[in-house]
Amino acid sequence: MIKMQIGILGLGLIGGSLGYDLRSQGHHVLGVSRKQSTCETAVSLGSVDEASVDISLLTAAEVVFICTPIGLIVPQVEQLINHLPQSTVVTDVGSVKAPIVEAISPLWENFVGGHPMAGTTDSGIESAQRNLFAHRPYVLTPEPTTPKGAIALVEEIVRSLGAKIYYCQPEQHDRAVSWISHLPVMVSSSLIAACISETDPEVLQLAQNLASSGFRDTSRVGGGNPELGVMMAQYNRQALLGSLHQYRRNLDEVIALVEQENWSALETKLHTTQQARPNFVDEI
Repeated sequence: MIKMQIGILGLGLIGGSLGYDLRSQGHHVLGVSRKQSTCETAVSLGSVDEASVDISLLTAAEVVFICTPIGLIVPQVEQLINHLPQSTVVTDVGSVKAPIVEAISPLWENFVGGHPMAGTTDSGIESAQRNLFAHRPYVLTPEPTTPKGAIALVEEIVRSLGAKIYYCQPEQHDRAVSWISHLPVMVSSSLIAACISETDPEVLQLAQNLASSGFRDTSRVGGGNPELGVMMAQYNRQALLGSLHQYRRNLDEVIALVEQENWSALETKLHTTQQARPNFVDEI
């Protein structure tokens, strides 16, 4: 792969991790962040070659990855394109695609929507890590009018990260992630909220002391970045509401089975979910 000048706007977990991997392949990485301290940290950690709070640093980039929080992607792109030659390819990493693609595509021909299915509950440049995207799904959502060269270039970079590429329409992406990413955040948060509603302090303390791997697994994403959770709900509202309503119907069904002491029907339901889980995740 030809060595390029690659820009990263937003130096948090995803942007910082992207910088590590791109630099390791010999690309010259330009980073932009809102905070000067983040810029200095990114350079000292080796995540980027140069960093600035001035967005004009990215004028020299051939490709720019937008790695800001969801709500800032469109306004940041609107500002950024004033500094870019028309040949520059722009892509993003937002976890919601339809509203972003819909807003940016008319503004910038060489835009390719993207979403790496990778991350941790931590945030910030200090949380960035190497090989974060390796063996992880990475979704690209180009439009029919997106230039083939722009798509090919983003695909080549993403493949070089070791990620597994999937193509789909923005709306398909949003419906899919509402099930496996956005719904789990809300369910997990609700689980934690239910547990801390225990009114007996001794029982609550005992539950906290006894919590182990099962609770850790089911509560992990509910303990993540609140700003990200709100933006998932705000920008993927319709798909998330559909998933939440369906989840509530399933929960109501479980409640009814337990109330009726219908253990055979409950076992059948648990057998069904046991058999379905490997279709979503590999056992480690």
